Amino acid sequence: MNGIFSLKSKIAIVTGSARGNGKAIAIGLHEAGATVVGLDILESESPEQFECITCDITDTDNLDKTMDYIINKYEKIDILVNNAGVSYPNNFLDYPSEDWDKTYSVNLKAPYELMKRVAINMKEISSGGSIINITSLNSEIAFPDNPAYVATKGALKQLTKSAALDLGKYNIRVNNVGPGYFITDMTKNSWQDPVKHKQRAEKTALKRWGTPDDLVGVTVFLASSASSYITGQDIYVDGGWLIKGL
Repeated sequence: MNGIFSLKSKIAIVTGSARGNGKAIAIGLHEAGATVVGLDILESESPEQFECITCDITDTDNLDKTMDYIINKYEKIDILVNNAGVSYPNNFLDYPSEDWDKTYSVNLKAPYELMKRVAINMKEISSGGSIINITSLNSEIAFPDNPAYVATKGALKQLTKSAALDLGKYNIRVNNVGPGYFITDMTKNSWQDPVKHKQRAEKTALKRWGTPDDLVGVTVFLASSASSYITGQDIYVDGGWLIKGL
């Protein structure tokens, strides 16, 4: 079993790796044997487990230079995890255009640009690979007062399916992981509010919030040969939020 889940000799890129879900995923991939390069707009000291590069993934020139550096240093890329995301809640009727544009740039355009660049390398050097896009519970259901986030996560879900179809002939698998309500900097206000804290927990079948470590197992699974016949799929790590009726 250790063999099919092993990521030994694999090179992985994880975006949004400076904290929260991205950091946990990057460390988890490292512990499974991968050499991990983290990208984040936040300056961060590289932890022992992986190299962290300060990069604005919405800046094409910055992204190209960073990708050139990674490929020159490691030659190949086997795994990409598009984890970076932003959320700017606001009323639908008053939603600022600049917030819409920023959300689109980080949550949808940047993953697309990364997927293109990485897929070329996977096709030509690695003869395949695994791309994992971190979507959201909001890929399926809407939360109030956040139209840009809901729209971009839903679009990323469908972009993944398009990429899975087009890249499958190169042995490149593309899948989605959709977190539910997780304890991160993005949700800390709700976490600290006793009423919202309880409401979010009660929405799930498991009666609790997710933690970044809850994403590690499914990400390692999708990155490894254990999932070699899985592509274009959505796996929701939501504690049973989506299946709960009464």
